[in-house]
Amino acid sequence: MKAVQLEELLKSLPRKPGVYLFKDIQDHVLYIGKASNLNHRVRSYFSSPLSPSPKLQRLINKISDFEFIVTDSEQEALILECNLIKRYRPRYNIRLKDDKAFPYLKINLSEEWPRVSITRRLEEDGSRYFGPFASAGSVRQTLKLIKKIFPFRSCNKAITGNDNRPCLNYYIHRCLGPCIGVVTKEEYAEIINQVILFLEGKRELVLRELKRKMAAASSQFHFEKAALLRDQIQAVERVIEGQKIATTVKGEQDVIALAQTKDQAYVEIFFIRNSKLIGREHFLMEGIQEEKPSQIMASFIKQYYVSASFIPPLILLQYPVDDVAVITEWLKAKRERKVSLQVPKRGAKKQLVDMVAQNANQSLELAKVKQTAPESITSSLEELKRRLQLPQTPLRIECYDISNIQGSLAVGSMVVFDKGLPKPAQYRHFRIKTVVGANDYAMMQEVIRRRFKRSVSTEGTWSIIPDLILIDGGKGQLNATLEVLHQLEMKTIPTASLAKQREEVFLPNKSKPVDIPQGSPALHLLQRIRDEAHRFALGYHQRLRHKEGIMSILDSIPGIGPKRKKALLRKFGSIQTIKQASLDELTKTSGITLTLAHRIKESSEEIRP
Repeated sequence: MKAVQLEELLKSLPRKPGVYLFKDIQDHVLYIGKASNLNHRVRSYFSSPLSPSPKLQRLINKISDFEFIVTDSEQEALILECNLIKRYRPRYNIRLKDDKAFPYLKINLSEEWPRVSITRRLEEDGSRYFGPFASAGSVRQTLKLIKKIFPFRSCNKAITGNDNRPCLNYYIHRCLGPCIGVVTKEEYAEIINQVILFLEGKRELVLRELKRKMAAASSQFHFEKAALLRDQIQAVERVIEGQKIATTVKGEQDVIALAQTKDQAYVEIFFIRNSKLIGREHFLMEGIQEEKPSQIMASFIKQYYVSASFIPPLILLQYPVDDVAVITEWLKAKRERKVSLQVPKRGAKKQLVDMVAQNANQSLELAKVKQTAPESITSSLEELKRRLQLPQTPLRIECYDISNIQGSLAVGSMVVFDKGLPKPAQYRHFRIKTVVGANDYAMMQEVIRRRFKRSVSTEGTWSIIPDLILIDGGKGQLNATLEVLHQLEMKTIPTASLAKQREEVFLPNKSKPVDIPQGSPALHLLQRIRDEAHRFALGYHQRLRHKEGIMSILDSIPGIGPKRKKALLRKFGSIQTIKQASLDELTKTSGITLTLAHRIKESSEEIRP
């Protein structure tokens, strides 16, 4: 964005609460934020902070335009921010993964014979909703549990009470049979009320009512009905027994903790109702790079509770959240009663938070295991073959990356994944030799040329041709690579590139990126390979920088030649230790005279670790 244009846009910002949307040159939404004062908040991005994070600096560099929406209050801005993040899913926002429509359990109380169903729409229609659940599997498991305990109907047929015969569910005591008219609406409504109490966590109330009804049935010699109620009681008691936890908790509360990797956070939430743990869910958060846990926690709370069917009076957190006053007021308005956010430091509440944090870590480790499980890798490779239209499953994938600072100490890396797993013994480094200045395309061409020339002239692993070449970069790096492959008559090797900016995959001769969903296992595999190539290249580049720093510093001191340099490094181990050494310690080094020791000390201000 031009400075003049930017200044004019900034002048238009009101000093009111609202939401702002940063956009790139292609009009894609990059980031959405809220503010109590739009003028102050948006201007702060362009006021040259002393040390912006790399993520913030990348965002600022890409901003080409921005919009804003004025709201009446900061609470309204918070709600609007959540809805817009859900709609646009901006790359630079922390966001719930795949949150477009989380599932709920729904009981439509307006029906004569209510059912319990799964829905992904939370509506103001008088129905009772429970959720959101993290996945369809999770909500189905809950539905299966309550269906085993409570005999409500699960069919879609119109209930007249005049059917000739019931379905199988009636005979196995999973339905009361309203279709054949053997149950009254009042009796059926009692069952639905028990389901609601059970889902609310008031399971002791359900248990007491069932025991009362069983005693009444038994006293009236309705022994078959009493036996069915007994089975229900035992089922509810098993659920309650499974909800006991080591720590003593009271009342209703949600407990939230997280574990994070470089690019994802696993947020675990435990639901305490009526002093019992009635359930748990875990959610994935994306876009967390370089973000603090407190920021991740705040983003989760806003995005989860904006569509939650119930908000408890107490929410226990592992980390404090940003904007705690605004979030608390917003939750209070949604619940219509007080809501407290607490980060416990000791006692039973702290034990409970620690337990949830431990579960979050275990979920994270389990997810890592699943990603590297043979069946998961196989399905990822097959999906990759399909989406990239490869002639065969890419069992061997080679990925290439370049690392340099304005052309200096440029290096390339080659990493190899065989059947979806890294093969470190076959990784290779390349020190760029022929390219002068910052020209990433030419550097990539040099690396590709050197690697595939060796495939002809050298035996061993160099002679193995990959099923897929993956380039870290966009269309430019891809086209530069294809040019070399054509020159070497190896243009039949499938090649693709993965651009960091929007995690887009490009193929030869296609102007638009390949359609691979963000949550796709195939894309996750490509990202793992790309990140490994980047790590390998960066590590080599940093080692060269460190070595170059040592060489240039010692070489600049008159009288320090190769032998004396080697003797100093052998004795002291590092430049920092040499800098801190006394004159007496320096002169005890082989070949270092008092005069040289003085020169080293005089140059110490230029020496860096």
